[in-house]
Amino acid sequence: MSMLKYWIWLSSLSGIGPVTAKCLLGHFDNPEKIYSADRSDYLGVKGLNPKDIRYLMRKDLETANRILASCDETGCRVITLQDALYPDRLKHIYDPPIVLYVKGNLPILDEEPVVGVVGTRNCTPYGLITAENTGFELSRHGITVVTGLALGVDTAATRGALRGGTRVVGVIGSGPDVVYPPENKNIFEDVAGSGAIISEYPPGTPAVRGNFPTRNRIISGISIGVAVIEAPKQSGALITSSRAVEQGRDVFTLPGNVDALSCEGSNALLRVGAIAFMSAADIIDEYIDYYPGKILIKEQTTDMSAQPEPNEHEQGQEIDKKVIDNTPHVDYIDLGVILNELNGDERTLAEMIGYGTLHIDEIIAGSAMPAEQVLPALTMLEIGGYAQREINGKWKITARVC
Repeated sequence: MSMLKYWIWLSSLSGIGPVTAKCLLGHFDNPEKIYSADRSDYLGVKGLNPKDIRYLMRKDLETANRILASCDETGCRVITLQDALYPDRLKHIYDPPIVLYVKGNLPILDEEPVVGVVGTRNCTPYGLITAENTGFELSRHGITVVTGLALGVDTAATRGALRGGTRVVGVIGSGPDVVYPPENKNIFEDVAGSGAIISEYPPGTPAVRGNFPTRNRIISGISIGVAVIEAPKQSGALITSSRAVEQGRDVFTLPGNVDALSCEGSNALLRVGAIAFMSAADIIDEYIDYYPGKILIKEQTTDMSAQPEPNEHEQGQEIDKKVIDNTPHVDYIDLGVILNELNGDERTLAEMIGYGTLHIDEIIAGSAMPAEQVLPALTMLEIGGYAQREINGKWKITARVC
């Protein structure tokens, strides 16, 4: 604990960023020595300028002690750059955070396949559905999903990943105890309960605009690859993908409608070498040979909201079969039989689509339901094999044996 306050002092010292702090640690070995040094000692550090030295001469530990107290109050753990739990992947980026504030149970990320899923807040209904399905399938196959817990793509991917069963990590631009956006309170609690929320900002730090671009380097830094689902030209997701490239990570992008403004940035990534993915299976295939025993291949599920816990023989083992579609050959659609198997919103939407095809926007408008109610229902219809999404954004009821 005595050393921890010096780590927090260094990380919260105004004017001293991660790169300068890393340089200082390379010279002095630990933050207590940095704190105890005098001006003449600092003059011997290559790369420091007079302004840096003025900042370092502020020897006040009051802020550090206050942050430590708030960590105790909020149940947050402090992980420093020299802790064993600090992700090695993150440690070796250009500007690693000096400390991480963690709420929940952070897995040993370097031993896990970790994929970041990012995208725009203002995504299309297609983007929301794809993000949720991607998060679910990655998680269901044993991949740890990382998101920024923002609205739109992040929220959808997180919701799917939580249903998939593997621990989820959220990287945020506020203190780990500050829920932003506030409407995601339940998701924050679920992530902290099943995985971890991490931030380089101490408890109580509000969400301010400038924090989000810097937190994106952590998302890519702890990941082996980043999947971009819908990003306009000016999007934080593109900052994440740029940092991923700098850090030597893979960048995947979902091809989007060429006319959609929300896809201009993500589509542009394809021209500069991003890997196109059509579903989570494409991402899984990239890594399965590198993580034997970690990434599991399973048969297609029928309900992503009710997955059984793996038994002791399934834990950590690769099942030797590819993801397949077990839907039997069909001759025709019997809508009446399908409707008898459904209820609630799923039945309403299936009845509305009927024997034809409807675009997602037509379904939302015609159902008089909000998008956030329609999209999960369509997702469950798709996963249950009752409906099929076509590449043009239209939906149709899937033929079934009767």
